[in-house]
Amino acid sequence: MTSSLLKPESDGSVRLKVVPESAGWTYLDFRLVALEAAEQFHVAPEGREVAVVPIEGSGTVRVGRDDIDLSRSGVFDQIPSVLYVPPGQGLTVTARGRFLFTVGGAPAEGGLPVRLFEPSEMRVELRGGGSSYRQISHILAAPLPAERLILYEGHAPRGSWSGWAPHCHDGYAGSPYLEEVYYFRLQPSQGFAMHRNWREDKDFEEVLVCEDGDVALVPQGFHSTVACPGTNMYFLNYLAGELVGEERARGPYFHPDHTWIHEDWSDGVLPLPTPGASEGDFRQ
Repeated sequence: MTSSLLKPESDGSVRLKVVPESAGWTYLDFRLVALEAAEQFHVAPEGREVAVVPIEGSGTVRVGRDDIDLSRSGVFDQIPSVLYVPPGQGLTVTARGRFLFTVGGAPAEGGLPVRLFEPSEMRVELRGGGSSYRQISHILAAPLPAERLILYEGHAPRGSWSGWAPHCHDGYAGSPYLEEVYYFRLQPSQGFAMHRNWREDKDFEEVLVCEDGDVALVPQGFHSTVACPGTNMYFLNYLAGELVGEERARGPYFHPDHTWIHEDWSDGVLPLPTPGASEGDFRQ
């Protein structure tokens, strides 16, 4: 079985590329692109909508006769602007310095305009509690308009889980079918995260050790992610599948063994020291 963990290249403009043929799925494509000053990247996909997310640096995107500026100091510093481009329109990115960004796409009919979504339009929420406390930013999710694309960003403090309770969106138990990519950045960069994909009804299990800049695919199954204790975690999700337009607001199916924690994130926490431990048992 091919691993769902992908490592970026160390040189070239396209550092990482996911297409339906390589991922073994139907809808979603994804690229991580790194340009130096004055370098360009061009894409003109037929029949596909595209979303561009700045990761670090700045550049100008030419769409038709319009020039659109994108910039970001870093993923741990600010929420991004996101550029949406409908099918039938090519785009050219010109870097104004070193510029790292992502481009992802999905099949679309057209009809929506080119649009730059600003952070003020995006819903940002705090989820969970305890060791599963995180921020989720809906950077291109309903009600923000697109045809199939759905984009989120997540920020999890060190040692925290995200995607808890575990959930799936592969058609199992009536869930919608959505393909998904996770792009990880870690702070400090020498840390790591772990990501698990698995199914209860089939023999499918993946546990991925994700380093700074890696991509994890979610081809099927339940999934959750955790940052190691010394590492703050950022991830960018691109999703696409059978949901179109406002249907993109439909949620996943949560694993019923773990949803009880949604009622009280502090319930059942182990007290320390445990009963019966004496003062002499503890060592610094």
